Parts: sequence; structure tokens; C-alpha cells
Amino acid sequence: MDRSVEGWIHGLMGMVIFSGSLPATRLAVADLSPLFLTSGRAVVAAVLAAAILAMFRPKLPARADWVALIPVAAGVVVGFPLLTALALQHISAARSVVFIGLLPLATALFGVLRGGERPRPMFWLFSGIGAAAVAGFALVNGGAGSLRGDLSMIAAVLLCGLGYAEGAVLSRRLGGWQVISWALLLALPLMAAFALATLPASWTAVGAPAWLGFAYVSVFSMLIGFVFWYRGLALGGTARVGQLQLLQPFISLVLSALLLREIVSWPMLATTGLVVLCVAGAKRSA
Repeated sequence: MDRSVEGWIHGLMGMVIFSGSLPATRLAVADLSPLFLTSGRAVVAAVLAAAILAMFRPKLPARADWVALIPVAAGVVVGFPLLTALALQHISAARSVVFIGLLPLATALFGVLRGGERPRPMFWLFSGIGAAAVAGFALVNGGAGSLRGDLSMIAAVLLCGLGYAEGAVLSRRLGGWQVISWALLLALPLMAAFALATLPASWTAVGAPAWLGFAYVSVFSMLIGFVFWYRGLALGGTARVGQLQLLQPFISLVLSALLLREIVSWPMLATTGLVVLCVAGAKRSA
């Protein structure tokens, strides 16, 4: 199979897994604090990653790779999960689509700055149209905003874009599953300390939906999704495959409709169609 096609397939699988993150986070923060959710999911994922590393025993990263793993851990293990959990206490999930829709642009920009990629001008045109379509839809349908929530989402998108780009570069040397595994272990001491300090006051007060959300973001959003996503970025290009994130908000909304009984409207479907065309255009012109 062509490396580029394989990259898009892996990227698509990772994006679909990530699409469940916001609905799952909404379920979890109903009964769990953002700090415990962020640190607890990282600890669970790190334990699983340690078991995988012990099973396959890959070569330890070089010193320079450990340095590069710091922004990966800061972006995708700590920053994005914590800031989105904090933001969702102040803004609706629909409004957060405004910012998730800008994540492909952030990823592409950091891919250019950190990965040395040089997409053609038409790529940026399609990327910009897609991001504008997502942002426009979310602004119309996202409800009232909050300065604290909006700023948290902006910071989350920037940190996540950096973490994606740095992880994609490292994946070419280490492999996608190793990048996220080592990043999780790097953050483990800090995350374990936060988890112990923010344990729920009463375990019985945490309902089953919150635990299901916690389990999803711990296993799928924090580990399995990155195995596919980083491999996709490494094979197909950070800026190119990153455009698949334009579809993520709409899949998240569909999942919200199924799990949280939110309404899926025709404007959402129409905007999704436009975004699909933009992703296809970005792929052809990258």
C-alpha cells in the first residue's frame, strides 16, 4: 500500500477515536474534577503504555528524543486534556467546536515550523475554507461564550497542535506507539502526584456515566488513538493528514446526539459536506 494512503487511513482511524473525547469528557466532568480527570487518565494510560513497552522492549529514546518528548507530553498528555476539561465547565460542547475546527490549521502551522513541511498555496486555501466553515457553524449553533472558556480552548488548540507536530517528527524515528508511550511515562510522576492530590472526596458520588467517560479518555483518547494518529501524520505528512481533524467536530456532534441526546440539524450535515470537499481538496493539493 502507498505510504500516503496508509497515512490517511491511520489518520482517519485516529481522528474517529479522538471524536469521542469531548462527549466522554462532558460525561466525566459531571462528577469528576478537571484536574483529577486529566491526571487520572494520564496515569491509567501510562500504566498500559508501560506494560506494552515491557512486552516489546524497544530501544530507549536518545537524549535528543527525550528533549523532543517534553512538548509532546506538555501538549497532548497535560495541556489539551486539562484545558479542554476546564473550558467545558464554562462553555458548551457545541461552542468548543469553534476551536477544535481550528486545530488542523494549528497542526499544519507547527508542521511547517517544526517538521519542515511545505504545502502548496492551494492547500492553505482549502484548509482555511474548511476551518472557516467549522467555525461559522459553531458560532451560529454554539450558544453563549465565556472569556475563560474561550481562552482555555485557544491555549488547548495551540498546545495540541505543537504536540501533534512534534510527535509526528519523532514517530518517523521511534514509531507512533512508542512516542505516546514514552511521553506518558515522562509525564507519569507529575500526573500521579496530581491524581493523588485530587482524588474524589466520595467515590460513591461518581456515577457510572462519569466512569465510562473516564475509561474512554484514558484508554482510547490518551493511548490507542495516538498510535494510529501519529503513524498517520508520520506517513502522510503532518499538515496533510491533519486536515482530517476538520471532520472531528461533526463526528463528535453525532456521538453527542447518540450518547447525550443532542439534536443533529441539517446545517450540520450541510457543513459536513462542505468540510469533506475541503479535506479532499487539501489532500489533492498538498
